[in-house]
Amino acid sequence: MSLHLRDALLDGLKTLPGTREFHVHVLVSAPRKHSALYQYAQPRCRTYLQDILVLLSEQSTPDSPRILVTAIEACVYNIPATSCAILYVSKVDSTGQASSPSPTTTLVKSFLSFHANPATRPVAADHFWIHIFARAQNQYLFPNSADYPGKRPLSDVKLCGWWKRVLNDTAVKLNEEIGSGKALIKLFYVLPGYSQLDAEYSLKHISTSTSSLPMSHAHQLTWTYGHPYSETEIPLACPRDPSDPDSLHNLGNYIPSFDDDPKSRFLDEIAYTTEGEGIKSPARKRPRTVSTASNGEASESVLVSTLGPGGSEGADEKGDSTNGKNDRPQGELGKVTPDEFWERMSFRQECVAGAVTGFFTLGMTMLRKNTEDGSTEKSTVSPLAPQPGQVSSKINKRVITSLMTGVEFSTKERAVRSTESVEGTIRGLCEGISTIPTPIIQAPQPRRASGASEGRRTPERESSSALLAPPRTPPPRMTNGKRIIPDVSPNPFPEPETSLETYNSYIYGSVCVSNPITTAPEKGRSEGEKGEGTTPHVTVLTVRKKKKRTDGN
Repeated sequence: MSLHLRDALLDGLKTLPGTREFHVHVLVSAPRKHSALYQYAQPRCRTYLQDILVLLSEQSTPDSPRILVTAIEACVYNIPATSCAILYVSKVDSTGQASSPSPTTTLVKSFLSFHANPATRPVAADHFWIHIFARAQNQYLFPNSADYPGKRPLSDVKLCGWWKRVLNDTAVKLNEEIGSGKALIKLFYVLPGYSQLDAEYSLKHISTSTSSLPMSHAHQLTWTYGHPYSETEIPLACPRDPSDPDSLHNLGNYIPSFDDDPKSRFLDEIAYTTEGEGIKSPARKRPRTVSTASNGEASESVLVSTLGPGGSEGADEKGDSTNGKNDRPQGELGKVTPDEFWERMSFRQECVAGAVTGFFTLGMTMLRKNTEDGSTEKSTVSPLAPQPGQVSSKINKRVITSLMTGVEFSTKERAVRSTESVEGTIRGLCEGISTIPTPIIQAPQPRRASGASEGRRTPERESSSALLAPPRTPPPRMTNGKRIIPDVSPNPFPEPETSLETYNSYIYGSVCVSNPITTAPEKGRSEGEKGEGTTPHVTVLTVRKKKKRTDGN
């Protein structure tokens, strides 16, 4: 029986010190087709996306109410063509109302290890990447939690150091579980605007030597200061084909586009930048009228697009737009290399606004992919097929909307009510309470005037058909005079149906923790320990007053 994400998170929480009970809700959406991860790649990779939301609440005593303490929002991208998978952790937040020690660090490590380990990874892929963008903010997923006095968010440098330590511990644990020599694991990090010496100096107080693992294990893996997009030992998700001599360099094949990521916004600007003109929007097609005549008959007007590939005017109709050779990268994507991209990222406003930001990447590939009988293991399950325990993406969005707009966590009393509301929403959506079909409201038909000469007659059907537009095929999508195929085709699998059994078996779970509390101070408080728990002891020193002399001098 395969291990599910909910069970893996609960197993990781069992090791936390103290006596308390944790309640976890895990929402994993069914796979769906996604075209925006490498939207400028040529050819574009077929990608499948899954949304993940993890909510952790804590109960200090059996009689006390539950309080949400940690939340994780992430996305998993599956690229079967290259046997690659990408995990992007978009947000990690805590309310500051958990007992000490905070469960955030343990929860995040368990979450990363579950997806990185091939034995538990729910996506069949030989190569795996984890992408993190660290940007310090007072709150991410819990509204008004920054107003709670017990929450003390980490600064920008400490947050970057926390992510580096979490990924390092995850990589070390992964290397031990898989076995030495069976997998290649590499770690990359970049602090835009900082040289390697400055970055190492800024993070030295929470470097890998202060990891929670033993010293001998912490130095097994080394970090590379730089980007991973020139990596050759670990295949990228959508690389350029090196065997094709006619393939052009395209930055869109290297840089993935994530939501709320400065790399994506910078990539968009490069794609719509032309030489000497700066950033501009795509040119609008301007039609012209061409007169044609045959056999002496009157000429008819034909609209012909005058814009060729890339928005150039006066292109031949039999040019690149029709013969399939329009494969040139958009904008300046064919001129900017990955090294130049990251050098220019250091001057972006989001990276030089006074706060330190960091990009962290973990790459892993299996070196021994063959099974014992010598055959390579391949997955026969469709990447779009929903698995047990997965929910519809609409449910995930409903819960996120309820969490971000309908509740707040500024005080303990409000946090208790908000926890009841959010957890009740998840259970209600799984039971189908909120999926009541909307009634169809028909427009009233006009009443006819009755007369003596007009007898009883059957109502005409034209009145109802006039309310609806006749069905028609939408016009084809055109780009630079070239018809393009829709990016996303319909999903052949229906949306998964949730039930109370799904809720109890895959989504919700709880675990009681009763472990001795260690008195030794921890090294390097992590992001999860945002001031949660007891207040540190403060020693007040008294000032000795100087005695006044009474001898009259």
